[in-house]
Amino acid sequence: MFEKEDLLKLAKMEMPFGKYKGKRLIDLPEPYLLWFAEQGFPDGQLGKLMQLALEIKINGLEYLIEPLKKLPTIH
Repeated sequence: MFEKEDLLKLAKMEMPFGKYKGKRLIDLPEPYLLWFAEQGFPDGQLGKLMQLALEIKINGLEYLIEPLKKLPTIH
């Protein structure tokens, strides 16, 4: 299960490593996320958010995240 704050994190958080380093998690390509699904997602919050990104993409719900991308980042 995820928290509503996870949607904002998904819209703002960037991939910290690899080929797509610096790309927002919600903008990661679906095939990349599917590869992680087969190999194993990273532990912790990053893996949880990547799983959520994949679910959103599989179900065609990316439009729900688009407005969140425009919100200012709060630290």
